[in-house]
Amino acid sequence: MSALDRWEELSTLAWFSNGERELIVAAIVVAAVVLAFLAHWVVFAVLGRLVRHTGGVVEQSLVRRLRRPAWLIFTLIALAQVVPALDPPEAILPVIQRGLSLLLAVSFGWLAISLMRAMTDVVIAKYDRTAADNLKAREIYTRVRVLQRVLTVIIVVITVSLMLMALPSVRHIGVTLFASAGVAGIVAGIAARPVLSNLLAGLQLALTQPIRIDDVVIVEGEWGWIEEIETTFVVVRIWDLRRLVVPLTYFIETPFQNWTRKNADLLGTAFFYVDYTVSVPRVREELQRILQDAPQWDGKVWGLQVTNTSERTIELRALMGARNSGDAFALRCYVREKLIDFLQREYPDALPRLRADVTGSDLQPSPEAVTSEETPGA
Repeated sequence: MSALDRWEELSTLAWFSNGERELIVAAIVVAAVVLAFLAHWVVFAVLGRLVRHTGGVVEQSLVRRLRRPAWLIFTLIALAQVVPALDPPEAILPVIQRGLSLLLAVSFGWLAISLMRAMTDVVIAKYDRTAADNLKAREIYTRVRVLQRVLTVIIVVITVSLMLMALPSVRHIGVTLFASAGVAGIVAGIAARPVLSNLLAGLQLALTQPIRIDDVVIVEGEWGWIEEIETTFVVVRIWDLRRLVVPLTYFIETPFQNWTRKNADLLGTAFFYVDYTVSVPRVREELQRILQDAPQWDGKVWGLQVTNTSERTIELRALMGARNSGDAFALRCYVREKLIDFLQREYPDALPRLRADVTGSDLQPSPEAVTSEETPGA
């Protein structure tokens, strides 16, 4: 036997018994996994040190997001290298290789999603959503998040498609179904229509942005904020902390109110119904004083106008500006409270009341009433 033949027998574990071969195979697999782990640890330790000293937000986000999918890729590549040397049975080797290929497809799909999320982190980090004027930040945040979710769905679909195409039996079944089951295809298309329409609505929302995260909206008669924009639905946080879940297509097909579409500034109003005897200039002066003491007022817009009259009262409308919807609501409540206190204190007779004219005949009792008082037993 030549040296080459002896090496081939040794490399195929032919000299060992079945029990020894199983132990050696297990040891080789464990060694491959350990070496992959060490290589992954060394690579990311070096990258982490470089990022901490010289890198920016982009590099830090990439290292953090890619750490886990990279570990899976390192491990699968190491296993793919040692599997042929283990000399598995010919019937099992294709199964193992196909399984490793499927796992590699999954790991690369995971890697693509992680890269996308890293870029999302970088873009979002440049804008502060907690700032007072956060319109641009909310616009970018909404666009990036919606596109991220849509692209995630696309990557998952592509990954699953590549995995199915790698399986000849499944691919054959799929071709047969599409070729012979036309009715089933129509039914599947109808069933998938809501999902596809919501995905397209998500793309349209990301590009045109009729709504953004933290926008103040009125949907189905409910006042609240846009809390989440998911792949197929939107969560509206109502003022009393209830959540209204609405499909994405609702904001494309149905009219709704968006109070912060262009900017966050809002005009608040408070209405008062008082007697004709009230002094409107004095109430206007008091409104100005109240607004100057209110931290929610933006210092730009205010006014008091007589907007309506009736036979009993006049309608006063107090107008005030605020930086956002939350301040506008608090300011309206504050102005109502203070102006009511002012009217009660300075013009108590000017509060709404019901007038009646009483004539002298109305003060005289009727004959029937007199008769009943004189004869109690009647």
